[in-house]
Amino acid sequence: MSARSNRDGGYRRKMSADGLPHRQVAEKTNRHSRKVHGFTRDSSCLRRTVSTFEEKVPTALPLLLDVVSGPERLPADEDSQEMLRGKLHNLQADSTEVNALFTELGIHLISIDSEEKVIYVTFKTFEEIWKFTSYYSIGFLGHCMENLLWDPKFWLSSLEEDIAIKVSVQEDTLHLIYKGILMQEGSLFARCSTNQMFDSSTSGGDLYLEKGDIAQFEPPFLGSGWTVLCLADGARGTAPRPGLELVVPFHQWFLKSCPESILIGDGKPSCDFPLQFASGTCLAASGYDAEGPDELSVAPGDRIIIVGILVSCCDWFTARKEATGEVGLVKTSLVKPSTDIHNSADFFLDGEEVTFFNLQEDKAIEETNALLKKKSQNDTGHSYKLDMISYQDADKKIPSSSSGKLHTQLTDLKRNIQRFLDHGRESLPPSVVTMHGTLEDADLASEAKKTSPPCFTVHPVVEGDNNTEIFILLFSFLEGQDYKIEFGPLYRLSSELLASSIFTGHSEEDELIAFLGVARETARKKRLLWSQTRLCFLLGKLCAGRSKFSQARVYFEEALSVPQEGFADLRLLASTYSNLVAIYLLQKNTESFFAMTERLVALLFGTPDCLECLVDNSALKYILKKAVLSHNKMAEARACHLLAKHHWTHAEGVRVVPYLERLLVLSTEAQRTWGISTSHEYLALGRLYSELRLPHLSVSSARRASQHPAATLTNCLSSMALLLSNVNRLNGTPEQEVTIPPQVAPYLHQALSSKKVQDGRSDRQHVLSHQLTVSLCQLFCKHRMVGHAIGHIHTLIESDGLPQRLPISVPERNSTLIWLAWLHVENKQPDVALDILDSVLASMPEHCTTLQEGVVLNMRGVAFRCMGDLRRAAESYEAAVDVCQEYEDMPNWAVAQANLGLLCLKARAKDLAQKHLTEAVQLFSELDGEGHESNFITVLLELGQHYVKQHQLDFGKGCYEWALLLAINANLLDCQLTATRHLYHLYGCENPDQAQCIIYSQHQVQLLRQTGDRGREGEALEAISQLYLTLGTERAYKAALDNTKTSLGIFIDLGWREKEAYGWLQAGKIYHLVNQTELVDLYVQVAQDVALSTGDTGFILKLLEAAGDIFFNSSKDRDKAITFYRDRALPIAVKSSNVRSRLRLCNKLTELMLSLKLYGEAVEFAQTSLDISQTLGECLNERVACHRLASLYHCLDQYEPAEHYYLKTLTLCPTSLLFGEETLYYVRVYMTLGDIIFYDLKDPFDASGYYHLALAAAMDLGNKKSQLQLCTRLATIYHNFLIDRELSLFFYQKARAFAAELNVRRINISPDQLNSSTSQYETTK
Repeated sequence: MSARSNRDGGYRRKMSADGLPHRQVAEKTNRHSRKVHGFTRDSSCLRRTVSTFEEKVPTALPLLLDVVSGPERLPADEDSQEMLRGKLHNLQADSTEVNALFTELGIHLISIDSEEKVIYVTFKTFEEIWKFTSYYSIGFLGHCMENLLWDPKFWLSSLEEDIAIKVSVQEDTLHLIYKGILMQEGSLFARCSTNQMFDSSTSGGDLYLEKGDIAQFEPPFLGSGWTVLCLADGARGTAPRPGLELVVPFHQWFLKSCPESILIGDGKPSCDFPLQFASGTCLAASGYDAEGPDELSVAPGDRIIIVGILVSCCDWFTARKEATGEVGLVKTSLVKPSTDIHNSADFFLDGEEVTFFNLQEDKAIEETNALLKKKSQNDTGHSYKLDMISYQDADKKIPSSSSGKLHTQLTDLKRNIQRFLDHGRESLPPSVVTMHGTLEDADLASEAKKTSPPCFTVHPVVEGDNNTEIFILLFSFLEGQDYKIEFGPLYRLSSELLASSIFTGHSEEDELIAFLGVARETARKKRLLWSQTRLCFLLGKLCAGRSKFSQARVYFEEALSVPQEGFADLRLLASTYSNLVAIYLLQKNTESFFAMTERLVALLFGTPDCLECLVDNSALKYILKKAVLSHNKMAEARACHLLAKHHWTHAEGVRVVPYLERLLVLSTEAQRTWGISTSHEYLALGRLYSELRLPHLSVSSARRASQHPAATLTNCLSSMALLLSNVNRLNGTPEQEVTIPPQVAPYLHQALSSKKVQDGRSDRQHVLSHQLTVSLCQLFCKHRMVGHAIGHIHTLIESDGLPQRLPISVPERNSTLIWLAWLHVENKQPDVALDILDSVLASMPEHCTTLQEGVVLNMRGVAFRCMGDLRRAAESYEAAVDVCQEYEDMPNWAVAQANLGLLCLKARAKDLAQKHLTEAVQLFSELDGEGHESNFITVLLELGQHYVKQHQLDFGKGCYEWALLLAINANLLDCQLTATRHLYHLYGCENPDQAQCIIYSQHQVQLLRQTGDRGREGEALEAISQLYLTLGTERAYKAALDNTKTSLGIFIDLGWREKEAYGWLQAGKIYHLVNQTELVDLYVQVAQDVALSTGDTGFILKLLEAAGDIFFNSSKDRDKAITFYRDRALPIAVKSSNVRSRLRLCNKLTELMLSLKLYGEAVEFAQTSLDISQTLGECLNERVACHRLASLYHCLDQYEPAEHYYLKTLTLCPTSLLFGEETLYYVRVYMTLGDIIFYDLKDPFDASGYYHLALAAAMDLGNKKSQLQLCTRLATIYHNFLIDRELSLFFYQKARAFAAELNVRRINISPDQLNSSTSQYETTK
């Protein structure tokens, strides 16, 4: 059976990605309570004590979604919650979008419970949990769900409200999943929850770990105990049941990815200094003699100024002696706090660039203007509008506003428009803003400004040649204690670039190394110590580049020992340290590596420019390891920032992401910024996500950047640009599609609300305000929020801060006002629009026609038509046509001709309308290029409708099909739908063709599926099902059933309970038609249950009656209808006082019981029908009830009541007989009365009277068969009972004549008194 048929067995079953029903998924979650606790932002839920006993590990994590509002994030109103449930219903049906999102987030969908607003997800690796917790802590999950669930219109309607989606998780469940995955992987990092001893297998004694110590653990295997690896010294130990707390997922990932040579060793971090992240001044606690030029000698009591930051877990820090001003390294263990030392609230150093890239406000404004213009599709200022405006009283005169308040508003509007036009008469030339670059250009520009290093010629080294003049330029450049900006490339460039860009004249690096070696020796002899030092550094780099690491190490170590005084060039020192660290690490010289790394760390925490001198990230990873092991959050944040910036400068975006995410998580947890620009960090992260093609995360980063309290206008505009660059991938639309998405609305609104835009006086800011307003109004207009669009444009032109000369062009200014006029037309204010258009027209040159003048004239025609002034509308259209002819503007000419045709249709000038519309079609068909297809299709459909109304069906069909082909070619879904509906109506009503009707219905379903409108798709499938049912074949029934089940699935997913109930009922009806009776009762019962769950009495009554109709209108199992009518529906109708339904049910019950020969039971319902009909005063229903009562009494052999009700029925008939059916009814009733009197009551005389009346009616009707029967009966009566030979002969002869005409061979007038009227009635019936 198909997947869809699974819905038939359980109509409320929740969707599950792995096929499991919701009940099983709930069991998988370890039966946790539905109450969801807030997931703490410090991820403490993942640091629970790990039990050594087996625990049932859940596989599903429930994500609770809730719509919240306000700064306190309280639950929003019930309408918003219901909207969220509806969206989750849609995801239950089609989980494609949510799966795409969750793939990006690294989680896996299990099921969705829309009623509880819960999504169940699972994880496969701990990295997925790490990513999930990071995204959650940063606040991305809610924004991702908003992008997935918010309607386009909701983005616009909620601009003034602080509404968001809040995502919460169950802490215990997440912790258990995290622990279970780590246990499966076999190795994990955790901290000791208590002081504990482990049996050591390496040191010979016990391994002691204190509370809080982080180590690597391996779970028991085959009955063994837990194994521990101490990170301080690599010692191993075992314990049966250690007390552990899992580290947070980021630490788990970092420690697992950290090389063993960095991770293990260096002893336990010493944290004796009381402040973890100190700045200010400290005192020397003991004396120390420097062992090298990079260190400082101190005496007890010396005041030492901390350069940068002193980190308690690091062995060294950069310092300056207050007395002498010397700068160097000081051991952390040698100092103690002074009175003016403090924990730093900012981990950035003085002079350090805190951002990853430059953001300039002017550049951001220019790029935003260019991007919004590119995305905007507002052509109102230069394209004619097609008059398809339709609203009530459009054909009547709309009077101008007369109230005082409205008059004042219109007066103010005219004054503001005039002022806007007057300011624009001296407008500046339109500024041409192009966007050829990106924000990275700022970085490139700053790089270009850096001073280029000089270039030195390498001379061949000749043995015995003591000419030192060749080194003069080199020594003069390299000598000097202090750093010069020209030294930057020497320290930063790789050995290859160093050999090729700084030095020339050599063919091989060996020549360069030999040249520099001679130079080094010369400098040593001449005591040019700093030249010697830097030459040693260069030689070390070149040797390292050639993989001669031992030789390189010698040169670097010499560079550290040559100076006799302290290092003032700290970049040189940092570069030397970094190269030595890399070599020590490569040569596995662990002791030297840790010692040198500690010194390098001190420089990185003390000097902002040392980061660019790093060879690799090993020292930065070492910093982060020490910060994690010592639980120093500030140091961890600083290390993450340095790692992120290091990888950013090396264009390693993938490596930047985890550290930048962690930095934001730490900032969020601490609720402090630590001096970082949080908005900027989110923007940087968003850029990286965009490069990695993660649009949901990129857009969420942009949203977080703009929502930060400290976000500037530049941040907002940059966030908007980031969104626009990712929105096509986010929405699954083609990259080349240029439209402004609704998700941009909050950014536009925020930028317009910023103080700089509102109070700005610069031309650039006025242009920005104008472009932001136009873009926001386009969104309002697109989503039928015209009033909001009008309000924003009014605000723009009413601004008191308009400069004397507007920085926008005259055509652009006019376009804004023309568009405002059009918005007023759409807002049913054509008189206001006309005033605006007249003002624009008056501002144009009198003797110089422009294309915009034609646009204004055409729109004036639309306004006049909406006001009911057809004559002036025609004049305006004609004037617009003249402008088009003058400029040979074919697209607008076609629209103007179409408007004339539509106007003629309004005036009922059909021939003239057809002429203009045909001319418009001719003009459209001759156009090349794109952009006019929508208008062309609309005109074709209007012309097709005109032809169909004129019964020229072939022409109408041709127009419709042409329009459909154009819409398909242009990929315009809305136009395709409209054309398809016209063709469906044509073949369904005007020119019936069931096959064509089904074809176009199926095409309509495909189009609706593409648009994502599942509600209309379900309704279209219902219509197709009805079409197939009318065919009446077994194959058609099967197709109808398939379509019904598909629509049923849609209605279940959407939560449309009434549609769902009717879907179940329709499926049951089809099963009844194909004789699968075993399924009919099941489907009808489910339909009844769904109807009862709605609680709507009226709907329940309708559905129960419809269920009975299935059997009532069938020839099989008709008695089942009685149960639905009498036992279920009728009591509800009585209780709810639904008189109409009660009457209808009683009529159906009477008819049904009459056909089933349940005459006695039927009398009650027939009498009830008669009473209700009399109460309602409905003559027709009363007549029907009387006739049925008469028939019932007749069948029950109660002849007097039968005669009474038959006569009463005749009294209720109209006196003037307009139709033959009414006369035939008289014939049959009088004949039945005669039969009752003659056969049952044995009264031939009275019977003859009824027969005479029936014969008179039959003669009036001209029904010869009835006349034959009546003449035969009368002949029989007069011949055998009333003994009137003359009349007997008369009627006998007439009967013979009718018999001859009707080819009846024999007439029997014998007295057959054994017959009964009932048999006669049944025979006629």
